[in-house]
Amino acid sequence: MRQTILSIALEVIPESAEKLSLIIEKLKRDEENPGQGMAQSYEGLKAGVPLLHFMSMSVFFSADYDPVFFIEANFDGEPGPFWAQIEARLGPYLRPMLRCCKRPGDSDGPLYDAVTADQSRYPIAPYLERRTLTPSAFHQGNRGLARDRILQEGELFLATQAEFAATDAASASPYRGVSAQQIHQKLRAAMLPQFSWLGTSAPVRVSWAGRIKDMARLLVFVLVALFCLSIPGMAFALITPPLRFYGLLAVAIAVVGVWLWRIREPLTGKGAPAPSGGLTPKSLSTQNKVTSLAHPAGLAFWVLVMLGLYLVVATCTSALVAVPVTGLHFSALWWPTFGIVKLGLVSVGFTILAIVLWLRLLERRDSSQDAPPVDQRELRKMTHREDWIPQNHMGSIVLVKPGVLRMALFRAGHLGLGLIIRVVATDGYLGSMRTIHFAHWAFLNNGSRLVFFSNFDHGWDSYLDDFIEKAHGGLTLSWGSGVGFPPTRFLVLDGASHGRQFKAWARHSMAVSRFWFSAYKDLTVDQIERNTRIADGLRQTSLKPEEAMAWALDL
Repeated sequence: MRQTILSIALEVIPESAEKLSLIIEKLKRDEENPGQGMAQSYEGLKAGVPLLHFMSMSVFFSADYDPVFFIEANFDGEPGPFWAQIEARLGPYLRPMLRCCKRPGDSDGPLYDAVTADQSRYPIAPYLERRTLTPSAFHQGNRGLARDRILQEGELFLATQAEFAATDAASASPYRGVSAQQIHQKLRAAMLPQFSWLGTSAPVRVSWAGRIKDMARLLVFVLVALFCLSIPGMAFALITPPLRFYGLLAVAIAVVGVWLWRIREPLTGKGAPAPSGGLTPKSLSTQNKVTSLAHPAGLAFWVLVMLGLYLVVATCTSALVAVPVTGLHFSALWWPTFGIVKLGLVSVGFTILAIVLWLRLLERRDSSQDAPPVDQRELRKMTHREDWIPQNHMGSIVLVKPGVLRMALFRAGHLGLGLIIRVVATDGYLGSMRTIHFAHWAFLNNGSRLVFFSNFDHGWDSYLDDFIEKAHGGLTLSWGSGVGFPPTRFLVLDGASHGRQFKAWARHSMAVSRFWFSAYKDLTVDQIERNTRIADGLRQTSLKPEEAMAWALDL
């Protein structure tokens, strides 16, 4: 089951910002106070858009830019059907909202005119699709679980608890004093009449084709990164004899290495109060089998395989490109090209050290906000809307530090981190945390701003505390190039480890979630996975003793 995460950013006409906020608030009131025939809040949206997991609408205000209107959505399937459902349900609200936004200056301008014209009935969905942002990195907590399946398995869990409560009220419960296998048989017999879908096989959450596709993307990313890092070495190898190349490379590595060693420590008063790091393949998931590669022997083996594959692919590609340029045959170019590619690969270490040195020199001159200003009125609005249910929502926009190197590393870091998460974090865990339903980052305005949205469990403070304590390296990589971010070292160190400073910076960048919808507001990520394990067990006609014991622990 494909799950889609997206957001739409629309610049707001400044004088219409208050009107837009009022329209969003009206939508919120109308959904919270359903009309006749609807028993619960948001039932109309839940029924009208059966693909939707989470949705939010926010308006960000700042002295650095005009107001920005965001629509964030997390849903099943492709965007086309989803936007058609959204328009059918929320069209009367969306069109006035769009009229409060600026007309795009690009090719989407005529489409905006058609949608926002007086008395217009032109479809809204095509315009929303055109203005959609592509996430730079994202995470799905219950990957592959469709909304209907989550709701059905939640109902099944409640039914099992009711069954146990009813039998416990009897003088002799049939579930007491029996083996786990017998509990499974009796409970399955009791549930099957109510939930006929237990007689069918569970849908595949992540297909093998999907896993292979994710791993292939990560492989291509690694190969491209190696090639880009080896370009300076290959260029130098074209004009330098091999022995001289190795000698000069050794001298350059020594000089850069000594320089880095001398500036490795944080500046006075800029060190993090907690140990830094937390960004390893193993830290991204506690259970996924792919993390076995983090074992030293397995990691060494796969590194050698990767380097060998790179040499072959890079040599073939470079030789093929050189054929039309030089007019020589491919076979005549193979070995000379292989030699240059090999020297380029050897030089990757120096290129990395040189980039890290450049970055470290920039980091030492970076400024950070020790006390970011927070609008207390807006803060009260945020806190008032938090912690009503086990889930919460946050949205953030930060300005991105300028510079070619920083932007290249920032985008490459997001891309690489997102690809690693897709391969590794498929069991709901992100590190040792299992609290995120859907989260994503996206770049705005040619990369000058970065937006972050997250739908998560428990309180905002505990959510960020988890990241600060358990995944501060990944958090620093993802947000570290934001203007005012706490002092970083080597892209992933310190940064978010400055706990109080980071949380103040994050609050400063947030906006009130004026409208927020959750299709299963009482379920945490962990409870959803628990419900799935119970349902998967009940789908089986029988379980082995050890399987039954493990299954019964979730009851």
